[in-house]
Amino acid sequence: MASNNIKTVIVIGGGLVGSLCGIFMAKRGYHVTIFEYREDVRSARVVHGRSINMALSNRGRRALAAVGLEDLILESAIPMKGRMLHDLEGRTKSVPYDARSGQCIYSINRNYLNKVLLTELESYPNVKLYFGYKLISVNFDEETIAVLNVKTQKLETHQSDLIIGADGAFSTLRRFMQLTPLFEFSQTYIKHGYLELTVPPQRGLQMTPNHLHIWPRGQFMMIALPNQDNSWTVTLFMPFTNFTSLKNEKQLIRFFQRVFPDSVSLLGEDLLARDFFKVKPSPLVSLKCNPYHVGTKFLIVGDAAHAMVPFYGQGMNAGFEDCLILNSILDQNKDDVGSTVHEFTARRVEDAHAICDLAMYNYVEMRDLVTRRSYHLRKLFDEVLFKLLPNMWIPLYNSVTFSGIGYKECVANRQWQDRTIERLFWSIVLILAVVLAYVYSLWWR
Repeated sequence: MASNNIKTVIVIGGGLVGSLCGIFMAKRGYHVTIFEYREDVRSARVVHGRSINMALSNRGRRALAAVGLEDLILESAIPMKGRMLHDLEGRTKSVPYDARSGQCIYSINRNYLNKVLLTELESYPNVKLYFGYKLISVNFDEETIAVLNVKTQKLETHQSDLIIGADGAFSTLRRFMQLTPLFEFSQTYIKHGYLELTVPPQRGLQMTPNHLHIWPRGQFMMIALPNQDNSWTVTLFMPFTNFTSLKNEKQLIRFFQRVFPDSVSLLGEDLLARDFFKVKPSPLVSLKCNPYHVGTKFLIVGDAAHAMVPFYGQGMNAGFEDCLILNSILDQNKDDVGSTVHEFTARRVEDAHAICDLAMYNYVEMRDLVTRRSYHLRKLFDEVLFKLLPNMWIPLYNSVTFSGIGYKECVANRQWQDRTIERLFWSIVLILAVVLAYVYSLWWR
C-alpha cells in the first residue's frame, strides 16, 4: 500500500471508521492529521456516546486484515455461530448463521475496538492526532476547513490534498456538502428507539454461549451480545410509545414478566429498573446521500455517508469496507486523489443505499418473521440448495455477511431467487393440475 507520492490527508473524526481510514492512509506513506471532537477514549474517565456492542463480520475482517489487525481484534472478540430465539414460554431454539460451513460473526466491544485502532494509528510517525477539535466551517472553493480547539477556543484553518469526513451520522462535513448544488440527501427516523440493559457476569453464565440471543415479539424485540467478562450487553428495540407507557418500576417488571419472562432472572429486577430509567431511549436513523464527494478533495465515508439502522450488523462493517475500497481505488489510480473521490462515489452509492434498505427489512425479520414457519421453511430450502449449489445459490444473509459481494448484487441475487422459487412453485402447481385432470378423466371414462 505504500506510496511514493507523499500526500497530506485530514480525517475528520477519530471513531472506528475514521481511525481505520487514517491507518490505511498512514500505511500509504501519507501525512495524516486526525481531528476528533471528543476526548481520547483511551484516557477518558467516562466514555460518552453509544457503547452498544458491534457485530464484526467478513467485510470488516477483510479491512482489518489488510492493515494487519484482524488477528489482534479477534483475540478479544467472541464468536456467535447463530441466533438463539427465545419464545414467550422461555423455550429457546438455535438457528445457525451458516449451517453449511459454520461461519460466524463476532461480538466486539465498540470502545475496545476504538482504542486498539487509535493506538495503532498513533504508532505511525507520519500521523498527528488531535482531540477536542471541532469542525466549524468548510470552504469548497478555497479547499480549506476551519477547526476549533474547544479548550483554547482558537480557530485554525487547514488545507490538505484529501479531506475525509468520518464524523458520523450527524456529520458536519456532510452538512456543508448538502449546501452544494445537486447534492441529494434523505434521512428516515423509525418510530422505534433502543435502550441498553445488562446481564451481569455472575448471571451471564446461565445463557447459552456463542450466540446472538433474540427475544422476537412482533412489533419489538430484545437482543443480547456476549462480552469477555461473561456479561451480556442487552439492547431493547421498541416503539417510543411503548417506552413512554412504562412509567415506574412496577409497570416495567410486570411488562418484562409478561413479554420477556425468562430474561427477568437474568437481568435482575433491581438492575433492570436502574438501567431502564437511567437514560432515555435513543433514536434510530437511516441516511442516504449522493454524491459522497465535492470537488476533487472532499469525501465522506462510513455513517457520514450512509448511516443505517443496526439490524443487519453492517454499519461498522460497511464503513470499514469503505476504507478498503478507497485504498484499492487509490492503488488503481496511482494516488490520483481527484479521480479517486469521483470513482469512490460511483462504486459505493448504490451498494450503500442497498444495505440501508436491507437493514430496515432485517428489523422486521428479527422481531417478527423469525417466529413464523414460512421463514424457517425458506431458510431450510436456501440451506439445502446452498449445500448442493454453493456457487449458484447463496442465501441473502450469507452473501451480505460472509462474502464481499456488492450489497446491490446481493439484493439482485435474492430477487432472482424469489422469482425462481415463484416459477418453481407455479410449475409444480401446473404439473399437479395436469396430473389431477388426467386422473379425473380416467376416473370418468
